Amino acid sequence: MNNIASGSAIAEIAALLGDPARANMVAALMGGQALTAGELAEIAGVTAQTCSGHLAKLRGAGLLAVEKQGRHRYHRIASEEIAQAVEALTVIAAGGPPRYRPPGPRDQALRMARTCYDHMAGRLAVALADSFQARTLVVLTDGAAMVTEAGKGMMVALGVSFADPNGSRRTACRVCLDWSERRHHLAGRLGADLLRWSLERGWVTRVGGGRTLAFTRAGEQGFKDVFRVGRDVQGTLTYLDGGLSPPGGEAQVGLPSSPG
Repeated sequence: MNNIASGSAIAEIAALLGDPARANMVAALMGGQALTAGELAEIAGVTAQTCSGHLAKLRGAGLLAVEKQGRHRYHRIASEEIAQAVEALTVIAAGGPPRYRPPGPRDQALRMARTCYDHMAGRLAVALADSFQARTLVVLTDGAAMVTEAGKGMMVALGVSFADPNGSRRTACRVCLDWSERRHHLAGRLGADLLRWSLERGWVTRVGGGRTLAFTRAGEQGFKDVFRVGRDVQGTLTYLDGGLSPPGGEAQVGLPSSPG
């Protein structure tokens, strides 16, 4: 069996994602939530019949998977590898020729904190990566990542079982290049655990059906107490032990007013 993709095979996948409607559907699913065909049709701005055809092509190429629940069928990104590829394309697209579009509040909120498949991204996630690296909870070298014994101990102390429950041998920790910050944030099992843990404790909440995450008052205090990520004297969000920050500087961002 030949596992090396030919140029034609790559072109086929690129053509699928080259359609704006399909690209918008896949981008919406990068929030980590499974969506129905009706929801994806509305996001893509197409009819239900057209959406059905698009979804069939994406499923046929192995980009999407379907989960049935009662009468409903929910679509999701088929694997972490596909999510990585889509995020890489997002980084390339964000670095392309500038197109004038006045930034609005949605843009700022998305850059502050969002989901990236099953983990956090944006300025908060980059600040968390700085905190983990500076405190030797993870070791990041040349784009690779490893969770230290101290890091595993911290997650266990937080009540997070670091074992892979599905036995899938999923990478314990990896880095993902953040398209808005152009720096790395944490992904893999560690990144997924951090997002799930933060959502369960109400530190961040999902905004609508999109990728944006909003802080709560409990989260603002919690990130400071547990991860040393909080406001500095200028009112910006950063890893507070700045002297231990990794090469490249701290992640400094403005923290919006807490919604509640």
